[in-house]
Amino acid sequence: MRAEIEKFVGKLRQSFAENSFVKLTLGNYKGEDEHLQKISVRWVETKKGGGLAFQSRFDTRDVVKNFDPDEAIGRISKYLEAGFRSAHLFTIRNDFQLIIGKKNARLTASKPTFANKPYASHDREKKHPVDPNAYYLKALGIANDDGKIRADQRDKWKQINKFVEVLAGLIENSSLKDKTNLRIVDMGSGKGYLTFALYDYLSKSSRPYEGGGSRSDAPESALQITGIELSPDLVALCNDIARACGFDGLNFIEGTIADSELHDANILIALHACDTATDDALYKGITANAEIIVAAPCCHKEIKKQMKPPELLAGILKHPVMLERTAETVTDGLRSMLLESKGYKTKMFEFVATAHTPKNNLLVATKQDNPKNREKINKQIDDIRTEFNIDHQKLADLLN
Repeated sequence: MRAEIEKFVGKLRQSFAENSFVKLTLGNYKGEDEHLQKISVRWVETKKGGGLAFQSRFDTRDVVKNFDPDEAIGRISKYLEAGFRSAHLFTIRNDFQLIIGKKNARLTASKPTFANKPYASHDREKKHPVDPNAYYLKALGIANDDGKIRADQRDKWKQINKFVEVLAGLIENSSLKDKTNLRIVDMGSGKGYLTFALYDYLSKSSRPYEGGGSRSDAPESALQITGIELSPDLVALCNDIARACGFDGLNFIEGTIADSELHDANILIALHACDTATDDALYKGITANAEIIVAAPCCHKEIKKQMKPPELLAGILKHPVMLERTAETVTDGLRSMLLESKGYKTKMFEFVATAHTPKNNLLVATKQDNPKNREKINKQIDDIRTEFNIDHQKLADLLN
């Protein structure tokens, strides 16, 4: 096994010497970092000279770091010994693929995919998962008729692309990865910016499906996304745009989150639900046994009204702004723990930078096959509620 890895690394070193290197990908990761998915490596030219840009893909974010060629070779060698089971080296002379099994490894060569080296500027235009020329972006006022993002909509554009990246990563690393008939519900969909983009991306995804070929070959009924919105005008607008786009599996219906009924929903999204409407949405997702739940909580009023800080924190939380922030933290922390008590694995992270949108926290929950520590979590929930004098919390009340 070690010999094959050394041969692969030798081919990589040779591609640098011959100036034939195009790119390298590391995949099928089985290492200790549960959030790491894959690493892509490309050559970049910076003010300091040539080097390798490592783009590490995690569940909800990408991390890019540059290394000089010698250090890059050392890192790639270590990565192949620490969990990555496949590596693909592209050069303008040959392609090389390394597959690492439990007992041995296999290195194969094939004709080159690329005839020429790509442009190596470090500041090249970033590729987005969403096409800026899509009709719905123009109809919703995000882009102009030429497919250029409007200056006052750039923050929304960043949010849309980040949302699609996050959802795509969650699906790729869940039991839904190869599911063809995805059912997604967006509660409180508003003008549907994110709903349209997600449908567009998933309907064109190259993920394999049971019928053979790629997901884009699947029948129209394979993907169904429903947006639930209180405003009849927005519902009519979004349905008109969906039909104009030919998005037969995308529909918007009028209704409230609390009164909506979910049937066979695999993914529940709630990005515009204020205060306890977030709890209503989370409850709907839990009772529907959704594999993935994504929410962007805002307007944390319910617990703030009840909170009586413990004596130890009285000096800190006497300031209204500190009390408000603590109420937000406690509210979303309890929601996360309540989801965990129902068999979900949760994480809370910054959706996009605060400068781009005021709603900068995203709560993500994924269903687990063998949840643990439910009794311990329930006790922690009770202790927190007692400590902050929280008599009622909407999600807890709904679940009980």
